[in-house]
This record gives sequence, C-alpha cells and structure tokens, in this order.
Amino acid sequence: MKIEAIPFEELAVGKQADGLIPAIVQDDRTLQVLMLGYMNREAYEKSLAEGRVTFYSRTRQCLWTKGETSGNRLDIVSVAADCDRDTLLIRAVPHGPTCHTGTQSCFGEAVPETEGFIRRLQAVIRQRHAAMPEGSYTARLFTRGVNKIAQKVGEEAVETVIEAVAGNREAMIYEASDLVYHLLVLLEATGCSIADLERELSARHA
Repeated sequence: MKIEAIPFEELAVGKQADGLIPAIVQDDRTLQVLMLGYMNREAYEKSLAEGRVTFYSRTRQCLWTKGETSGNRLDIVSVAADCDRDTLLIRAVPHGPTCHTGTQSCFGEAVPETEGFIRRLQAVIRQRHAAMPEGSYTARLFTRGVNKIAQKVGEEAVETVIEAVAGNREAMIYEASDLVYHLLVLLEATGCSIADLERELSARHA
C-alpha cells in the first residue's frame, strides 16, 4: 500500500548537516508520541512504498525497517511535513512495543504507558464489533442492540453518580470506567467515535 505524501525533493533536507530529515512517529490510535528517527531519500521512499516505517541508521549507515528483527513494526497511516518542511510527523499503528527496552514509547516516563488508552480501547471495541468473537462480552453487547447498550450506559451513569455523591473516590473511578467503556460501545454501535465528540466539544469551545 503506497502512502501519499510530499515528494522528498520538496522537503527542506538541506537544513540538516547530514542531509537527513527527522521523523517523529505518533500512535495513530492513542496519539502517543512513540519515537524519533531519521530518513534519507531511500528510507523515505521505501516507507511510503511499503507502508511500514523505515529509517536510516546514522550509526550503522544503512536502512533499517522498524520491526525487521523484533516484529514490532510500525504500519504507516499518514505522513506530513511541518510548516518549514524540515521535520516529518508519521502517524502509525504500532505492533508491539516501539522502544528496544520493551516500552510502548521511547520517551519512557515522559509519556505514561496509559496515555491515550481510551482511544486504544475504542480500537479494540471496533475490532470486536467487526469480528464478533464468541465469548466476548463486547460482542454480546452488540448482539443485544442499541437499546440494551444504552440501558447499560444509564445504569453505569447512575452508579457513578451514587459513588460521587457518597464521596467514594476509588469506587467512583471504578464505576466511571465502566461508564466510559459502555459509552464507547454505544458510540461504536451508533456509528460514532471519540473524534465526533472532540469535534462537537471543540465547536462549542470556539
């Protein structure tokens, strides 16, 4: 799958002494920043042609495709240049940890492992809806239909309110988590997403 992006010759590669362009990789689902690498023309064009992130190793002075040995590849969703065209932002779907240390992000504690997990959960719910695996609670909810899912959202909302009014912080977090999960299922069942809520809230804020 070839990724559409700005041609390499239109990037401001000359700003870097080594002729490479830095590329920031972001998880397309969670928006978590995963890593920074560098690309030359060959690495850039290989990435676009194959749909998987390939960098140029400044240490080994050769191309390396992320995950070629570990299997923890980065499948590209989109590639964009910044306003000066001297840095790339690559949104990708990671398969396994991105960092060689085994963490999701190379930025360690600066980027908590749980950051963006609600979006990751949304992706899992979407996969369950598509596959409808036997024994899955999420798939069972979809089978029951929108009315039953909406009923569960209402029940979890009431339980969240009860714990909030009672001042039970931990219990409220537990119930609110149930509420968010069932709301995500309801959004998926009705063809909506977190992005739709973000657009609505952004419009109100403006």
